[in-house]
Amino acid sequence: MNVLLTSAGRRSYLVEYFKEALSGRGLVFASNSEMSPALMVADEGIISPLIYSEEYIPFLKELCRKKEIGLLVSLFDIDLPVLARHKKEFEELGVCVAVSDEDVIRNCNDKYGMFLKLWKLGIRCPETCISLSDAKLKLMARSLNWPVVVKPRFGMGSISISRAWSKEELKALYGLCERAIKDSYLKYEAAACPKESVLIQDAVEGQEYGLDVVNDLSGSFAAVIIRKKLAMRAGETDEALILGPEDPEYPVLSELGRAISEGFGHIGNMDVDVILDPDNMRPYVIDMNARFGGGYPFSHLAGADLPRAYLAWAEGREAEPAWLTAKPHVHGYKELTVKPFDEGKKE
Repeated sequence: MNVLLTSAGRRSYLVEYFKEALSGRGLVFASNSEMSPALMVADEGIISPLIYSEEYIPFLKELCRKKEIGLLVSLFDIDLPVLARHKKEFEELGVCVAVSDEDVIRNCNDKYGMFLKLWKLGIRCPETCISLSDAKLKLMARSLNWPVVVKPRFGMGSISISRAWSKEELKALYGLCERAIKDSYLKYEAAACPKESVLIQDAVEGQEYGLDVVNDLSGSFAAVIIRKKLAMRAGETDEALILGPEDPEYPVLSELGRAISEGFGHIGNMDVDVILDPDNMRPYVIDMNARFGGGYPFSHLAGADLPRAYLAWAEGREAEPAWLTAKPHVHGYKELTVKPFDEGKKE
């Protein structure tokens, strides 16, 4: 089976994981709208049109035909809703698309939609306001408290996330966030609600954790892997420790993961960021991404192998329990390396 990883960007490690999982039974192709590290390690790297281009989906469909792709996995939030809208077209070509349905992705990419969905499911998340006027009213009523977090409604990668400790700071940071959205790729999804593109939230304090909430490709619960975040960089986990059942946080976070799995019914991995209140051990979901997240390499380091599980599910087989399990107390970190681009690797 050949695999296509779209919007692969810097996720070269995922290319390597899928190549190892295939063990020579197929090739891994990686596409991106510009030259990127993942294209260098793929069996073949391909420069694609921009995601919002009218040529994007036809290009990918032709690529899937030409390269006999059996499994397509996207690695970028903005890519997900576009692919979700065209899943059936790819499936008609015999391609298994490991992307959740549109409503699931909408409730992850739209952080206000995520707040509303979690609230309906009875899952805690920070109090969230969609306007300055709403935030001011809640601050007066003390249902929202200083400091507050100001962030893009359709944000990713920690773009323009800041804290305000006063009304003056809140107004200024709100305006700066609006500008940052207009000046970045966040503008595409924010275009649907330009006057409500910034969120204001309670700044929940506590230890942050990352969850891989794993469903199979039919949306049924498969596993929860939990890591304690020890260092962050640019919105990604830089250092983490895998937790096990003997850790005091594990039961409540494991229960949360299963509730998210059943409530969202997503496909494949859901990357979930959680803050645990140290006073009462209550978890608050602060972010969700319906894809492999930057914390997955720590799960893989500890023995999990979701690429191998994806391949099995795409071929109609069961995933082995070991692929969905991470060894507790494995402590890992990321490091930076410098490598040259080999222009001959791209198509």
